[in-house]
Amino acid sequence: MTIDDGQRRGAGTRLATHELERYESLFASRTSDLRSSAMRDMMSLTERPEVISLAGGLPDTSTFPPELFAKLMSHVAAESSAKALQYGPTEGLSATVQAVSQVMLEEQTSVDPDEVLITTGGQQVIDLVCKTFLDAGETIIAEAPTYPGAVPTFSAYQAKVVQVDVDAEGMPIDALEAQLDALQAEGIKPKFIYTIPNFQNPGGVTMALPRRQRLVEVAREREIIVLEDNPYGLLRYEGTPLPTLYSLDARLAGRGGASDFVIYLGTFSKILSPGVRLGWAVAPRPVLEKLNLCKQGADLCSSPVTQLFVAAYFAQHDWRGYIDQLRDLYRRRRDAMLQALEAHFGHDAQWTRPQGGMFVWATLPDYIDTTDLLARALETEDVAFVPGRAAYLDGRGGSSMRLNFAGVSEQDIAEAVKRIGSVVSEQVGLFGTLTGKMRTQASDHRAAAESSLAEVLPLPRRTERSSERRRR
Repeated sequence: MTIDDGQRRGAGTRLATHELERYESLFASRTSDLRSSAMRDMMSLTERPEVISLAGGLPDTSTFPPELFAKLMSHVAAESSAKALQYGPTEGLSATVQAVSQVMLEEQTSVDPDEVLITTGGQQVIDLVCKTFLDAGETIIAEAPTYPGAVPTFSAYQAKVVQVDVDAEGMPIDALEAQLDALQAEGIKPKFIYTIPNFQNPGGVTMALPRRQRLVEVAREREIIVLEDNPYGLLRYEGTPLPTLYSLDARLAGRGGASDFVIYLGTFSKILSPGVRLGWAVAPRPVLEKLNLCKQGADLCSSPVTQLFVAAYFAQHDWRGYIDQLRDLYRRRRDAMLQALEAHFGHDAQWTRPQGGMFVWATLPDYIDTTDLLARALETEDVAFVPGRAAYLDGRGGSSMRLNFAGVSEQDIAEAVKRIGSVVSEQVGLFGTLTGKMRTQASDHRAAAESSLAEVLPLPRRTERSSERRRR
């Protein structure tokens, strides 16, 4: 095979068996456990213009004013071009750390700038924590379901992941403690507990205050690290803001605002732009030093260009006002999705009603497999979502799906849910035919709801090509 051959066939084409065998003995053993991110796998499909995608964890970056982007980049070029184009300190530029401190204060959390590490997106924090704490085969605890993007990272470090089912108030701490006791009886102490307490991805649920308080108590009693992933905390559309786990642990530690057992993960991706690829970790000093060393080996430093852009944005712009705009927009889109689900999914489906964030978690009858449903939805309806199995490490979640409402217009949300609902209805009907059972109430409910929701206007199919494919 020549290089030209490889370029022509593209990186996504499967290799022949004999080509794989050529390299098999060279790969590290841990690569056998690698799993691709469900969202990354679908990016090429969902970039097709005819596809309405509810799959990615995408904010709406079209809301950021282009003229402000140009102004800020011009400022960086005029004032700091040499610094922007040079290597920076691994821990991050002080101006960027100052911006992090502002965001954390908005979450009612005070941090020591010396305990902040700027990272290349929030995803890198998960990777660095795994690299710092995990040897192959060691145990961590995560929620069920959990962030689909964390699943391949846990797999890459050959972690044994024990998942604790969430309910409407987040992870039940009594269930967590029972799991910890069971592991202790086997001589196992988990390296850390991974949780998304605010508007959980993908579940949309929020951990109640008593559970937060008990979780940090458990962490202190058992001396277990908690990785608090909080990308969505400022995207609250209703209800009362709750304290971060980091601030609760710092209060118990009594060390002037520093936590002993919580690593806080934050990101600019959801409140500014994922394209800047900047996140941060706040951690106890000994942990932060290890994270810093691991980051040095990964990328030396995060981009000074985007760090200076973020610093200029927070220094010169009303960033709180921008977040208020995002809240108003995403609230309307959440409501549009909940209305559409009520209209098109019916009595046999269940879904969460998040107070903030970007996701709704929907569960269909257990005889419907959402991985198969996705293939059908893409092929016949040009619509995408994340299947539920992507949020588990043990094969569960087969009848669930994650739906993103933040990155899609209200009209497209209504149309996308309607299209998914039509495929679900098809599967319900097929099940009824195969089993000899009557169709469920879902179909009747959807028909009645569709006739009463005249304001949900159907959108035209995206291309003639996709319409022709459906007719075939």
